[in-house]
Amino acid sequence: MWYDCIIQYKINNQINSPELRVITETGDNLGVMTRDQAFTEAKARGLDLIEIAPQANPPVAKIIGFDKFRYQQEKEEKKKRLTQKTKDLKQVRITPRAGKNDLLVKIRRVEEFLGEGHKVEINLFLRGREKGNKDWGLQKLKEFLEMITVPYQVTLAPKPGGRGFITQVTKK
Repeated sequence: MWYDCIIQYKINNQINSPELRVITETGDNLGVMTRDQAFTEAKARGLDLIEIAPQANPPVAKIIGFDKFRYQQEKEEKKKRLTQKTKDLKQVRITPRAGKNDLLVKIRRVEEFLGEGHKVEINLFLRGREKGNKDWGLQKLKEFLEMITVPYQVTLAPKPGGRGFITQVTKK
């Protein structure tokens, strides 16, 4: 939070570099100055001098109020976090005796998830005596996978799990 800015950026007297490229809070370039000149310029404006790019040659410092700078940094971080969409694992559960139209609805759901960039786990649920005929269940799962029209790749081969078979697919 706010304490990250204190650790990350050098402020006013903490700046060690003898020369700095100075920028105002509006983004105007004041040019290369000595540290003392930049500090007196910041004091004259009633603002702080913050070193924002220490790795540059000469380092870049900005004349801005520290609270305002911290607020801008937090706002940018929040924006970055919101734009980073996490890829979730979505699950679709099917049964081997489901009708073709029911399977088509599930396929549309899988294609929608793949289109959004999610990883999809497909669970084939076997009941009662169906558990005794695992080859038949595996064949039904393969038939379901063949019905998917969106290009995909299988990331987890069909394997027994839970009460049936589990496989995972992602978009190619």
